Amino acid sequence: MTGNRDDSLDERRRRLAEELAKVKAEDEAEVRAETNAAENRKGFAMAVKLSSEFISAIVVGAMLGYLLDYFVGTTPWGMIVLLLLGFCAGVLNVLRSTGAVAKPPLLEKADKRDEGGKGGV
Repeated sequence: MTGNRDDSLDERRRRLAEELAKVKAEDEAEVRAETNAAENRKGFAMAVKLSSEFISAIVVGAMLGYLLDYFVGTTPWGMIVLLLLGFCAGVLNVLRSTGAVAKPPLLEKADKRDEGGKGGV
């Protein structure tokens, strides 16, 4: 009788260990999926930010060029020049946002002054 009882206890322990292993594997898969989803959201947010900065710089350059041409009468040249400047500004904004290009020295000095002034007042 005790042999049968030990066998059933061992069988129940084995089944419990298998079920726990399945639950643990499912939990790990869920954690990996959540981590992956969070990284995807961050990447999408960065893509939207960079593309909006780039496109807005081009649009602003084109609008200013059109206005310059309209009021001054330099028909294609204001649009061409300011559109190219807008494109260059958009590329520079994207490079700054990604960290590929450092801030200009004047902006770095202003940031340092702002950081130093916060604690003193």
